[in-house]
Amino acid sequence: MTARASLLSGLAASALFAFASQASDRSASLYQMHEKLLNQDGEAIDLDLYRGKPVLVTMFYGSCPATCPLIIDTLRAVERKLDEPQRQQLRVLLVSLDAEHDTPAALRQVANTRRIETSRWTLAHADAAAVRRIAAALNIQYRQLPDGQFSHSTIISALDEQGKILVQSAELGHADPEVLRAISAR
Repeated sequence: MTARASLLSGLAASALFAFASQASDRSASLYQMHEKLLNQDGEAIDLDLYRGKPVLVTMFYGSCPATCPLIIDTLRAVERKLDEPQRQQLRVLLVSLDAEHDTPAALRQVANTRRIETSRWTLAHADAAAVRRIAAALNIQYRQLPDGQFSHSTIISALDEQGKILVQSAELGHADPEVLRAISAR
């Protein structure tokens, strides 16, 4: 076997291992993570605060001028497509990417400004290390830009009652049919 063929074989094996690792991670519950968060009211919460309910979870930041408001609108579009009993069961968790600025008070302001019903929706703050771990678990990539804004992926994850990811969607502006099917099947 040539050095090049050996290298290619090694790369293929690495890619296969990475894919298998991602697949097994996907079957793990997000609720196994023991990250501490603060909600928009300054109350300490865990990622499993909605255990037993279907959940939509994503990441955002409060000062975002365009994409994050669209994420919120997309989550609302999913809610609107559900029947009333399904809508009452659904919970939404938005975890901030901006550990420095999105304090509980700032998140409360976002909730008030965007008229977010916090009996079923939670906006959460975590320290920077926890944000990185949660983003990795949700397959969300992000980086802070020099102007303080964030460049980030827009993945919305539908979780089952045990915190396992059922489906993920990067579609914005409307309710993704796959997300609706996953939530409706609960």
